[in-house]
Amino acid sequence: MKISAADMRESDFSGSTFNGAYLEKAVAYKANFTGADLSDTLMDRMVLNEANFTNAILLRTVLTRSDLGGAIIEGADFSDAVLDLPQKQALCKYASGTNPVTGVSTRLSLGCGNKRRNAYGSPSSPLLSAPPQKLLDRDGFCDEATGLCDAK
Repeated sequence: MKISAADMRESDFSGSTFNGAYLEKAVAYKANFTGADLSDTLMDRMVLNEANFTNAILLRTVLTRSDLGGAIIEGADFSDAVLDLPQKQALCKYASGTNPVTGVSTRLSLGCGNKRRNAYGSPSSPLLSAPPQKLLDRDGFCDEATGLCDAK
């Protein structure tokens, strides 16, 4: 499914499945995505202000350059989703709940309070999109005090 520049204001998508959908430049102000499965969906440059994502599943969803100001995200699972760093930080200020389907905490899925997870931005911030390889091992940072690890 491909939706581009659509007006979806106050639409009800609760319980819907959007797996792999392509949503670009759409306005979904106050839209209801409660319990929706938005896994693997591209939601680029969308207006999602005050949208309701209660218990939604957003696994691997790309939300670059999208505005989620005031969005309701209680119980939403953002595991492996791509968000701009300032947007993620804003959501972390009030993220709460656990997704009833996946069992994953909203805060954990966003990487809230974990400076190492998603700490380097996103593809829309290419200069910050990844830490230097030297700083990473297969499980994240090697030395918690310095952030450095031995080159192998």
